[in-house]
Amino acid sequence: MPKYVFEVLDLASKGTKADKIKVLRSNESWALKDVLRGLYDSKVQWNLPEGSPPYEASEPHNHPANLIREHKKFKYFVKGIKESEQLPKFKRERLFLAMLEGVHPDDAKLLVEMINKRPPKSLNRSIVEEAFPGLLRG
Repeated sequence: MPKYVFEVLDLASKGTKADKIKVLRSNESWALKDVLRGLYDSKVQWNLPEGSPPYEASEPHNHPANLIREHKKFKYFVKGIKESEQLPKFKRERLFLAMLEGVHPDDAKLLVEMINKRPPKSLNRSIVEEAFPGLLRG
C-alpha cells in the first residue's frame, strides 16, 4: 500500500538533499505531485479562504477517504479552472471541508498548509524541482 502524502513529506524532510530527492522519487504519486504543486507553484492559486477552516478531523486509525484518491477533487478548488469557477462558493467550501474530514488528520493538516501556501521548512523548491523536473511552472 502506498504511503500517505504526509508520511512521504515527513520522510523527505530528513537527511541530505540526495536523500530527500530519493524519497520523493521512490514514493511518486499523482497525489504527492499535486500537493507539491499546490504548495510551491505560484501559478496555482486556491479558490478557498485563507486560514484554518473549521472541521472535525477523523480518527487516524479510522478515516473513510484517502488523499491518494481525493486529490482528484483539487480541480474544484483552483482559481481559473472551469469546475472551480462554476461551483458556488458554499459548495466549494463544503466539498473542501468534507475532504478535510475524510482523509487522515495529518493529510488534512497538510491540505490546510497547502491552501495557505506554507510549505514544510525542511523541503525547499529546488529539491522538488530536482526530484520532479517540469512539475512546477511558476
